[in-house]
Amino acid sequence: MSSERKAKWIYWALTAPFIVTMLAASFTYLAGASFNVEGVMRLGYPDYILKILGTAKLLGGIAILQGRFRTIKEWAYAGYTFNLLGAAASHALHGDGFGKIITPIIILAFVLASYRLWKNALDVKAI
Repeated sequence: MSSERKAKWIYWALTAPFIVTMLAASFTYLAGASFNVEGVMRLGYPDYILKILGTAKLLGGIAILQGRFRTIKEWAYAGYTFNLLGAAASHALHGDGFGKIITPIIILAFVLASYRLWKNALDVKAI
C-alpha cells in the first residue's frame, strides 16, 4: 500500500467517527429530541440553542466532507473545537461527573488528529 493511500485510510478512520457523531447530534438537536432539550436546559441554556448548534454541526460536517474549499473546512474544524471545549467546560462548571466531561474531550481528540492529518496531507496532496 502506498504511503498516500495509507494516509487516506488513517485520515478517514479518524474522521468518520466524529463526523458521524456530529451529524447524528445535529439531527437530534434539530428534531428537538427531549433528552437534548432537557440536557441544555439543565445546563442553563435556552432550548433554542439546539437549533443553532444543530445547524452549525450539520454545516460543519458537510464542510469537512467536501474537499474543495479549504478555508471553510478549516473553520469547520475550528467550530467543532470550540463546540467540544464549550461542552466539556459547561459540564465541568455545572458539576457533572467525569463521564460527561471526558466524552467531548475524546471526540475532540479525533477532531484534532483528523485536522492534523488533513493539514499534513495538503503538503503531499494525499487527501
